[in-house]
Amino acid sequence: MKIVTIHDLASAARGRRLELGLTQAELAERAGVSRDWVNYFERGKGTVELALVLHLFEALGLEMELRPTRADANQRGRAASELRSFVDEYMSR
Repeated sequence: MKIVTIHDLASAARGRRLELGLTQAELAERAGVSRDWVNYFERGKGTVELALVLHLFEALGLEMELRPTRADANQRGRAASELRSFVDEYMSR
């Protein structure tokens, strides 16, 4: 799932909680946070602490993975291609 906003992140957590059949209170206990915190997070509160979000995801059996955006990957691809062309041209002299 592509996460762009805090609401996307909260939605993923809420969906997983419901998939596991957990109440907010049960998830809060597993993650070591309050039920109110889970509620605020699931509503997309933008000031949640990242460490607590990571605890929550661990309790949900979820992990996050970061990767470059497609635009960044395209730029790296072009840069590598330009470098290969430069090296090829240099070596052919």
